[in-house]
Amino acid sequence: MTPPHTTAEAHLRRMADVLEEARQDLASGGVPPTCLLPALMRLIPCDAASFSELDISTRRQLNAQEIGDEDADLDMDAYWRWRHQHTQCTRVSRPHDTPETTQMADFRSVRELRRLPIYTEFLAPHPTIACVALPTAPNRTRVFQLFREDGKAFTDHEMTTLRMLAPHLYELYKDAARRRREPVRLTHRELDVLRCVALGMGTAQIAAQLVVSPSTVRKHLENAFGRLGVSSRTAAVARVFPEPEAL
Repeated sequence: MTPPHTTAEAHLRRMADVLEEARQDLASGGVPPTCLLPALMRLIPCDAASFSELDISTRRQLNAQEIGDEDADLDMDAYWRWRHQHTQCTRVSRPHDTPETTQMADFRSVRELRRLPIYTEFLAPHPTIACVALPTAPNRTRVFQLFREDGKAFTDHEMTTLRMLAPHLYELYKDAARRRREPVRLTHRELDVLRCVALGMGTAQIAAQLVVSPSTVRKHLENAFGRLGVSSRTAAVARVFPEPEAL
């Protein structure tokens, strides 16, 4: 007689079901698959969930999905004004090569947070936030977030669940992005120059590396910017090499 599943086994099966549902949803075109947020809310009880990608240098929201707070009118001006108080957010915006899982309680107590403008003008009524921050280009953030209104911290079990899911969420994001990404048509030399830029080289270093003149490097960059529809080196690298491992 087969023994009944333990609670842990049942939970692992639910986690696997969330991932399998998302893999089946890749063809829908959402980046990440749109079924992920409601599935995560079923797995880890919360009042709202979101996925967002921000470009910090230009203060633009590049991508967003929300569930639970669809009617909320977020004041992004307030976010940018008080972002320095959002310790969790500033932490995950630092470069990282693997997903990072945190919750607001790691940085500020609920009592302390509720006294700050970042809460009263932007985060309210959600003092409790768990997030999975995925790797992305410099000066960008790419984050799944789960929100609670009651101030109750996410348990160790719930945070462990997110940590276990994190690498799979990253793979799902990359799979969905690859399916939707428009091909970028650059010359081999333009790609060589952008690879050097992505490695942190300046114009003189690139010229020495590729054995060309600095003016030739600048011309290749100008042509690449035009093809990509961008106006900066950071934006070009983010467009051509959106994932760190692509380098």
